[in-house]
Amino acid sequence: MLEIIELTKKFGEVKAVNGISFQVNEGEIFGLLGENGAGKTTTLRMLATMLQPTSGTAILGGYDLIREPEKVRSRIGILFGGESGLYDRLTAAENIAYFGRLNNMDEGKLKERIRELAKVFDMEEYIDRRAGKFSKGMKQKVAFARSIVHNPDIMLFDEPTSGLDVSAIRNVHEFILDCKAQGKTIVLSSHTMSEVEKLCDRIGIIHKGNLVAQGTIAELLEQHSCGSMEEVFVKLVGEKL
Repeated sequence: MLEIIELTKKFGEVKAVNGISFQVNEGEIFGLLGENGAGKTTTLRMLATMLQPTSGTAILGGYDLIREPEKVRSRIGILFGGESGLYDRLTAAENIAYFGRLNNMDEGKLKERIRELAKVFDMEEYIDRRAGKFSKGMKQKVAFARSIVHNPDIMLFDEPTSGLDVSAIRNVHEFILDCKAQGKTIVLSSHTMSEVEKLCDRIGIIHKGNLVAQGTIAELLEQHSCGSMEEVFVKLVGEKL
């Protein structure tokens, strides 16, 4: 489980994230919906221990974000949109293995896990080829495998379909739903309404660093007397732009 408690991040005088709180259960996808610059990426980068919070904390898999960042890192998997971040001179297997070693995996178990993931993601044909000449879809599959090589309990997806074509987007969605089926705790950030509606069990709407609403789609529609999530979003955010 993941619990965020009054998490705040300031850059100078600007509050990029302003005391947000929510929790996500096992096997649940919680979506952070907001326009670009709303604070979604900053929130996930704090949860990933990539940014130090100004105040507040989070509990991930039983570990405190502030006091036990190394233990938190061992429990999370991260997939960011845009560039895959692979090392072009390394093979697909070497890229995956590198992240496995960062998470202190036993070498024997790591090799077995890479073979398993190569089969799951249909990468056996190119698992030992250098990543530099891979297509975007091939790179994305390696990035999937890398993010779960250590079998983390918690997955953080930051706009994971950014810049992808329709086929690749479908692959990402299938991967995320598979993580949910495995009982993983998932936080997904997106500015795409249809994506959040398709994947998420609950949604938090974030605007200028503030979590202005959270709940299931049905709850949000009822709370704000709207007929669609687009209406809810415009009501809560559009009028405040």
